[in-house]
Amino acid sequence: MSCSACVRRVENALREIPEVNDVAVNLATGRATVSHAPGWAGIEALRQVIVDQGYEFLGITDDAKEDPIGEAREREIRDLRIRFTVGIVLSGIIFAGSMQHWFPFLAGIPRQPLLIVLFLLTTPVVFWVGSRFFIGALKAARQKTTDMNTLVAVGAFAAWLYSSLATFFPLFFAGAEIMPHVYYDGAAFIVTLIILGRLLEAKAKGKTSEAIQRLMGLKPKTARVVRDGIESDIPIEGVIKGDMVIVRPGEKIPTDGVVVSGNSSVDESMLTGESMPVEKQAGAEVFAATINRTGSFTFRATRIGAETALAQIIRLVEQAQESKAPIQRLADKVASVFVPVVFGIALVTFVVWQFLVPDPVFSRALLNFISVLVIACPCALGLATPTAVMVGTGIGAENGILIKGGESLENAYRLRTVVFDKTGTLTRGEPEVTDIISVPGISPMDLLQAALDIEAVSEHPLARAVLESAKQQGLHAGPVTGFEAVSGLGVMAFRDEKMLLLGNRRFLEGEGTPVRGAEEEVARLAAEGKTSVFVAEGGRVLGLLAFADQPKTSAAAAVAMLKRMGLKVAMITGDNAETAKAMGRTLGIDRILAEVLPGDKAAEIDRLRETGEVVAMVGDGINDAPALAAADIGIAVGAGTDAAIEASDITLMRDDLLAVPRAIRLSFETMRTIRHNLFWAFIYNIIGIPIAAGVLYPIWGILLNPEFAAAAMAMSSVSVVTNSLHLRRRWGRIPEQP
Repeated sequence: MSCSACVRRVENALREIPEVNDVAVNLATGRATVSHAPGWAGIEALRQVIVDQGYEFLGITDDAKEDPIGEAREREIRDLRIRFTVGIVLSGIIFAGSMQHWFPFLAGIPRQPLLIVLFLLTTPVVFWVGSRFFIGALKAARQKTTDMNTLVAVGAFAAWLYSSLATFFPLFFAGAEIMPHVYYDGAAFIVTLIILGRLLEAKAKGKTSEAIQRLMGLKPKTARVVRDGIESDIPIEGVIKGDMVIVRPGEKIPTDGVVVSGNSSVDESMLTGESMPVEKQAGAEVFAATINRTGSFTFRATRIGAETALAQIIRLVEQAQESKAPIQRLADKVASVFVPVVFGIALVTFVVWQFLVPDPVFSRALLNFISVLVIACPCALGLATPTAVMVGTGIGAENGILIKGGESLENAYRLRTVVFDKTGTLTRGEPEVTDIISVPGISPMDLLQAALDIEAVSEHPLARAVLESAKQQGLHAGPVTGFEAVSGLGVMAFRDEKMLLLGNRRFLEGEGTPVRGAEEEVARLAAEGKTSVFVAEGGRVLGLLAFADQPKTSAAAAVAMLKRMGLKVAMITGDNAETAKAMGRTLGIDRILAEVLPGDKAAEIDRLRETGEVVAMVGDGINDAPALAAADIGIAVGAGTDAAIEASDITLMRDDLLAVPRAIRLSFETMRTIRHNLFWAFIYNIIGIPIAAGVLYPIWGILLNPEFAAAAMAMSSVSVVTNSLHLRRRWGRIPEQP
């Protein structure tokens, strides 16, 4: 495919297949995504339709096979390189012969024999070097349509035909005493320069898919498997679920699994973008293509082939790269009428210059006609969006940011408000002991020891916080008897025949232990967003412990970055208003949506959207999935659940909230690149076509030589792809930290 007209033709043809619901064809990747009903006509129908349209069917993508597009692109680049080399050498000779008066060593050669030599040299350039344009034009003609190949083929053929007739039938064009000028050099350079543009474009398009190629290249080839007590290296395709796999230092982990024995540190940067190695021990998950750094370990294979995290990432990125941003619809509408309109302008140009200007000259009218045809560039319009989406989603994948496609990018570009779920997203999701406040005569360690003794047999989340705090202080639990938990109030037990109590004021007073004089302390802790519990023994209060779900280290910095980007930030939580406001003050969030039940989060997001806000929801838990789906952009923190990731538009593979502003920034940069590309593609044609038609001639006497028009046309497509590639350089200048 060479331009948007090709894309439109293939899409329309595939939609005609019975039971095909939708088709999206991507010019940059050379892929078609087809949605169909169960009883459709099948793969053979796809192949037949594509071949009938004049294109080559390369097969169905398969995770286990090499990418046929990459191989086809390499063949195309080799062919284009050979054709360009032949074309530029012959075009140079043809130019020298056409401008005989510029080169003294050619002065002695008679003009007519020289013209015949130029004809013989130009013919292979036009019809062999440029054969793809004529073949494409004929295919389009058979389908009763036109495309970019038609423009180039007609332009080059017109210059060659005119020059050939002028060579062999000169009197047909001029008086007996005047030899008409020939344009063999124009015909040759038109073809050669556009072939050069195609060559540069093919190379640049290859670079836009480098991220996918790098991810594909990460796939391990073999695995060391233990079966029946025997170790053996087998191809990765031979690994089955349940296999025990040994990984030694420096080796790639061959597939996803769970560590059974041993421990090590693993470099997971290819998945998460995080450079710090992750410690692995028994029970920890490991992922295909990550690199084992230090120790050896054995793991049990749990996901293989297309089920692995790497395969799913590759598939998600491919789907994103093949998607169409809504903004592309404008370019598609223009492309649907572009070539016929250009032909109309070219014909009007010829008529004006041949019949309506003073002293008309046929050759000048023909040259302007050719210039209009070859300067018009539907390619740039077709490449503007997909190349930028490919580069943007590829950059994201390399940095642990998975973007589902063009629509997600465009929505993120319009974003105004970011709503964070509190527990597990802004916070660590596990309460910690923050304050140990003992009464006079009791040391903080004695208070913590009492809490440890009673909580050591509890399963409450606060109990885990007490155990962790006591562990850090080197304390060990002592024996208790008669443990009892009272739901929503506290726990009790006996230590050395004295009753131990841990719970809220109502619980202690209900058990006959009065609590006095702690009101101010409890109020202060509540204002800080902390939960307080009392500890008592033998009817005497020992003190109180304060707990809080601490914010993640990256939370405040992420909020600050989003605000500097001009975005509003809100927090949604089921906590009471005072606790939520305290957390908001800590993180710099002013807008708090508190006491919202899990099932009501989506309704809150809908209410924000009804006010005209374009809203992103950031969450990780399974109860966040409805809100993620309800938002304009759902951003799932990668440490979260499959349900949250499935409902989201952007997935962060690492549990680092700084990735949220970076993901949004990447969307901004990608959409800015798309808009720049479309602007330059449109403005190039809006300015270039009238100049080629000769609108500047009456004012400044400027006409555009077809050779320069061909060079401009070739460079327009290359410039669009190159601008997309510059996105990688701009992204590299965005700092990781605020």
